[in-house]
Amino acid sequence: MIQESHPSHPDINPEMWKRIDAIVSAGSGVPGSVIAVLRECQEVAGYLPAELIDYIAVGLNLSRSEVFGVASFYALFSLQPKGRNLVKVCMGTACYVKGIKEVINRIENHYKMKQGGASPDRRFSLEAVRCLGACGLAPVTVVNTDTYGDVKADKIVQILDKYE
Repeated sequence: MIQESHPSHPDINPEMWKRIDAIVSAGSGVPGSVIAVLRECQEVAGYLPAELIDYIAVGLNLSRSEVFGVASFYALFSLQPKGRNLVKVCMGTACYVKGIKEVINRIENHYKMKQGGASPDRRFSLEAVRCLGACGLAPVTVVNTDTYGDVKADKIVQILDKYE
């Protein structure tokens, strides 16, 4: 079901709404389609803002709580904007003892972001993870697929400046 009007959202332009309409229409009336519809809509918008979840719920004739419940349960869905580069910082014991908290503070302060969020320019997303499996290199940070060991707070900005 294509809805008469689209909600206003700064991250979703008219062309994206057209693609979202096609996805929601294809899933409408199809039992169990909510995960596929959410995944495809997230690919279009980059994440699932509340306005998009509401729009999908109406289009699939489901309650907002049903759609939000699925979106918030599965780790593959993001309710927050993502950056172009994913920065994972290890919070395991070895990394914590060797100063990863100072690295996180430097990233948050320099790039004006918090753990679990994105920088205002969407250049970076910051995630704290329990273990990266590289304890011998502690403290460890992974940017996209690049692993950095023995990361110090005074070097992290220099490392991240390589990424656009």
